[in-house]
Amino acid sequence: MNSKVQSLKAFLGQTGRIALVEVAATRGSTPREAGAFMLVSTSAIFGTIGGGQLEYMAIDKARQMLRSSPRDNGESGPARIEVDEVCATFEVPLGPEIGQCCGGRVEVSIRLVDELLEQQLIANAQSEEARLPHVYLFGGGHVGQALAASLALLPIHVVVVETRSEALEGMPEAVETRLTPMPEAVVREAPAGSAFAVLTHDHALDFLIVAEALKRDDTAYVGMIGSKTKKATFRRWFLKSVEGSEAEFNRLVSPIGGNAVKDKRPPVIAALAAAEIMTALFSHAARMSGANAFEKAMDG
Repeated sequence: MNSKVQSLKAFLGQTGRIALVEVAATRGSTPREAGAFMLVSTSAIFGTIGGGQLEYMAIDKARQMLRSSPRDNGESGPARIEVDEVCATFEVPLGPEIGQCCGGRVEVSIRLVDELLEQQLIANAQSEEARLPHVYLFGGGHVGQALAASLALLPIHVVVVETRSEALEGMPEAVETRLTPMPEAVVREAPAGSAFAVLTHDHALDFLIVAEALKRDDTAYVGMIGSKTKKATFRRWFLKSVEGSEAEFNRLVSPIGGNAVKDKRPPVIAALAAAEIMTALFSHAARMSGANAFEKAMDG
């Protein structure tokens, strides 16, 4: 598994100077919030402050600093620039003059990364990673592979669980993989607020995993791939054989990704399911601790 912390460490470990570009303050509508950052070297970038002309300007100013640009560069334009060899600030109105019509204003700070700042960045990234919500994906078939690829791009901790070693081959580096003969046991160990998407190669195994997940009252999402017939069969089994309740069953999302789009190709199902899972995670966290706390935890 290749986490964001590992990617950050790898970027910081490259030779040459690196600048931290950070959104210091915002007013009105802006692409990113205060605290969003990116790292800039002379040949590469890590992260984003929202893209567009604002980001291009910030990259250019950061590279000026990396090249030890003079204190007063004499440039004109919408940005107010203050530059020295170790730090810079500029404020930009996001209007038509720079091709970004958000309407707000952004203050950006740029600092050269020294050893202390590097340690702070890594510590912050580790803290943010520890707070990421967990998504457990049971099954590494065609849809499982596609869903893992979609979820790997998002600010969540993804765990793919399988009983077959070959089904875990080719998973994205950003996801954790677990090979186990008893995948339902993984459900019991998951932290509160986790999401569970169940799509194994075996309907009976799907039922065992989903039943275990529905017995928990602290989940953000429990979804199972399948048809109306499969869901109805599971309901009968769940209520009769494992003494599940209607209230517990009603928390099941099936089919995952909904049925508004009549397309069963794995990448399409994956895209719809990923959006559904993220919405459920946000809603659950908002209910538990307020939307602001969740947005901070999800910011990556």
